[in-house]
Amino acid sequence: MKRISIFAAGILLSASAFAQTWSIDKAHSRIGFGITHLGINEIEGDFKTFDSKITSSKADFSDATIEFSADMNSINTDVEARDKHLKSADFFDVANNPTMTFKSTSFKKEKGNNYRVEGNLTMHGVTKPVTLDAVLVGTTTHPMTKKEMAGFRITGIVNRMDYGVGATMPGPMLAEKVELKANTEFSKD
Repeated sequence: MKRISIFAAGILLSASAFAQTWSIDKAHSRIGFGITHLGINEIEGDFKTFDSKITSSKADFSDATIEFSADMNSINTDVEARDKHLKSADFFDVANNPTMTFKSTSFKKEKGNNYRVEGNLTMHGVTKPVTLDAVLVGTTTHPMTKKEMAGFRITGIVNRMDYGVGATMPGPMLAEKVELKANTEFSKD
């Protein structure tokens, strides 16, 4: 029995030894969002300061975990007054909630290069489970750095009211559902 336990521990340790970490290439990635204003137009924005990594021991990423964080003070909609309002207590209350984070609990391959990503999103001091869709756009070797690269497009919908973001803004003025949009490149460490 003792021999079996040692063997099982060895297998677990060797499997974790093959795990690869992929770091986000910030210069070639965009983490953004879109929200409908007055029911007629989508306003888009992004985060200028963010970080993310993927850890996976399988080449097809079917066992991956992904972690993400964004500096909420870096929110950008290309309108300074709106950005300032979004940072205020009316919306994200950046002074008290400076970071948004996501950590996956499941990264399952569905069909082809499509994945279903489940995890916990923390925003405005509230943590809720969310489901995101990810597409592995492709992998390649970077011609200059010779590093392995992987590109993912990740999308999902969250309800801002679940997080208490802009709670005084009625749905007809500002949609409750916000689309998350990320176009990312990762390099294997």
